[in-house]
Amino acid sequence: MQAFAVAMSQLPLPSDAALAHSAELHGAIVREIEAAGGWLSFARYMELALYAPGLGYYSAGARKFGAAGDFVTAPEMTVLFGEALANQVAQVMAATQPQLIEVGAGSGRLAADLLLALERLSALPERYAILDLSADLRQRQYETIAAAAPHLLSRVEWLDSLPAQFSGVVIGNELLDALPAHLVVWTGDGIRERGVALGEDGRFTWNDRPATGALLAAAEEIGHQCTLAPGHLSEISLAVSAWSAEWGHRLAQGALLLIDYGFPRHEFYHPQRNSGTLMCHYRHHAHPDPFYLPGLQDITVHVDFTAVIAAAHGAGLDLLGYASQGQFLLNCGILDRLAAITPETPDYYRASSAVGKLLMPHEMGELFKVIAIGRGVDAPLLGFLRGDQGHRL
Repeated sequence: MQAFAVAMSQLPLPSDAALAHSAELHGAIVREIEAAGGWLSFARYMELALYAPGLGYYSAGARKFGAAGDFVTAPEMTVLFGEALANQVAQVMAATQPQLIEVGAGSGRLAADLLLALERLSALPERYAILDLSADLRQRQYETIAAAAPHLLSRVEWLDSLPAQFSGVVIGNELLDALPAHLVVWTGDGIRERGVALGEDGRFTWNDRPATGALLAAAEEIGHQCTLAPGHLSEISLAVSAWSAEWGHRLAQGALLLIDYGFPRHEFYHPQRNSGTLMCHYRHHAHPDPFYLPGLQDITVHVDFTAVIAAAHGAGLDLLGYASQGQFLLNCGILDRLAAITPETPDYYRASSAVGKLLMPHEMGELFKVIAIGRGVDAPLLGFLRGDQGHRL
């Protein structure tokens, strides 16, 4: 506890305006807790902290991605990530329809890189749709694409909701980890849901109550499949399962390519991971306190990829591949793209360093996974020709 307090004290101080913004969101969450009778599920708290209109982390105007933000995603590290991914996207579009949707497009960096790479492959989509409800991020995405690929901007459109029917490729890079998750404790007396209440000082505090409904059913299933000692705390994202299943009603033909950090279920709920995976990111500092400055920090949980494919398969979709990010990018030719850069130049050294972080097991190569789910795609996918780990799910 003392080490945690020291770590939190070392976080950068926000501006007065940022503190006022956080205080406003804090007040809004307090009012919702009071209106709900004094208790909110953590999933609802996470939803408000990240997506409350005009106040949530992803809904307001603070810069989130890149060196000036709170974390760096793979597309921000090197253009080679998008160039390698483009090879897989082109294969699926050639077998289905030349349409692409990116859900949660961040800064727009991946969209710009993919468009340029697909242009070089003579495989441009007729339409590159972006689903992002944040007006601030939509503007930044527009500016990024306009600066990098102005001649391709006419192919890009922004969606307000998922299409009723779609054929082509759907991309979600670091999307699922930011969908709301419930906190669950398996105890000797039953399964309890850990939610958010108010302490006497008006601050947020943890409060447990018996789990019910769909959450209880999911927790019981996990308890039967995994060895969980009393007191095991972890996350269950009903939102991730629902989102994955929804595509069974909307995807006529094509594939979802989902890239995120996580594990198969037996690893996600491993006895040694008995405190869960909840983590927050603020100014490139990672810490475990989701109550710190709501609205100014990201809140994430790892992905249970078994839950993803179970929900998708139940909705009629197939598992098309599951691999580590490192293996997927190797299969998609990222080293060939690196080799195309003039050796012993600053550009080469920067790209080589970034590729190392994307591929190496002790960096992002093993923790991040790529799962492909879809319908009507018969040919083996390029990114999973070697090292497919679907059997582990």
